[in-house]
Amino acid sequence: MAKKDGGELGPALLGFAAGFAAEFVTRKALTFAWTRATGEEPPTDLESPDVSLGRALSWAVMAGVGVEVARVLAVRAARKRLVTPRAAEVEA
Repeated sequence: MAKKDGGELGPALLGFAAGFAAEFVTRKALTFAWTRATGEEPPTDLESPDVSLGRALSWAVMAGVGVEVARVLAVRAARKRLVTPRAAEVEA
């Protein structure tokens, strides 16, 4: 991952940290939203026969898409913020 940015480790580490933070915060927000909307905690064991298929699929799609979108946006924003100023310095 670092080689794409000229071999620097900083952008790769910043991207990783931003992605991790975005995933954590988004999962907490989605859990809160699910609980407020349904009145129940989201399912933790999606493969359990005690969890209905519709409920398991709904949570899986909502959590999967939500977390991945947040992670991609956070990583792109963090890396752009770190890499873009350096590109402007090189041109000057």
